[in-house]
Amino acid sequence: MRKVKNDDHSESRDAWLERIMDEYGERLTKLAYNYVKDWGMAEDIVQDVFITCFRHFEKIDEILSFKAWIYCLVINRSKDVLKSSAFKRVVMNSSLYSIFTSKEPLPDMRLVKRSEEEILSRSVLDLPVKYREVIILYYYEECSIEEIKGLLGLNGNTIKTRLNRGRTKLKSSLERWERDGE
Repeated sequence: MRKVKNDDHSESRDAWLERIMDEYGERLTKLAYNYVKDWGMAEDIVQDVFITCFRHFEKIDEILSFKAWIYCLVINRSKDVLKSSAFKRVVMNSSLYSIFTSKEPLPDMRLVKRSEEEILSRSVLDLPVKYREVIILYYYEECSIEEIKGLLGLNGNTIKTRLNRGRTKLKSSLERWERDGE
């Protein structure tokens, strides 16, 4: 992975921002999506984070781990959005909410055979946030326990426990998918 810090200070702020957007944009959007479950909202969160990066350009060399810092920004901003009353009103009042939370699959969805990756992704997204975030950071973002500890501010044993419980819940969910044929 390329170093993101602007060590030689020859790169302009705009070029630096474009480089980090290319390098981190998609992964950060997926990370935010895993919290808010709305692609447009996830893109807005990442855009806000890149604005923060742009504003902190002069101080970027003071950040010990840029990856940890930017991931932490996305996680915290995603959690802020989840806590906001506006988010809850929009999601809970949405007619789509009832469709997505319905246990009865849509007729056209029954005809489409879901791949194992889709089932796994759906199962991960259905996990409670505290398990979902450690599963995503550990398996999808390939962060170590130490990195997750720094990102989430949790004890290493808590992270391991959440990983184990998350895996157990995933296994149960995947067995249910297999048994029900969905």
